[in-house]
Amino acid sequence: MDLRKLKTLIDLVSESNVSELEITEAEGKVRIVKGGGAAPQYVYAAAPSVAPAIAVAPTATTTAAESAAVAEPVADTGHITKSPMVGTFYRAASPGAKSFVEVGDAVKDGQTLCIIEAMKILNEIEADKTGTVRKILAENGQAVEYGQPLFIID
Repeated sequence: MDLRKLKTLIDLVSESNVSELEITEAEGKVRIVKGGGAAPQYVYAAAPSVAPAIAVAPTATTTAAESAAVAEPVADTGHITKSPMVGTFYRAASPGAKSFVEVGDAVKDGQTLCIIEAMKILNEIEADKTGTVRKILAENGQAVEYGQPLFIID
């Protein structure tokens, strides 16, 4: 992405009421997050054929999860349940409720694994295989993308 374009985007976020902006193009993805009173934080992830991720001007408030915003390839074997849409991943039906599944739980085909919220609509994501949940790959409240691995089921 052009450095001038990136600077323009940062300036726009700084001067507006927008708190977060994410743009994906052929050559990479940019995510700009404005914190409370602090300068915007932003991460540039280059296209897969280039460097895996380049952190641009990280601040002291950048967490490890934000720095690792680029999805890592999953090397685990087993059945991978992927996100069928872009949205926000939730492990439970409400903030205080018990998670739909935990690591080690036996699941059946069609059982609800999580919810993905997209445009204020809650979409239940169901298991597409009977087995045991070996790994949960997304964090509660995390933005997920289409095709992003969410669960590994043995």
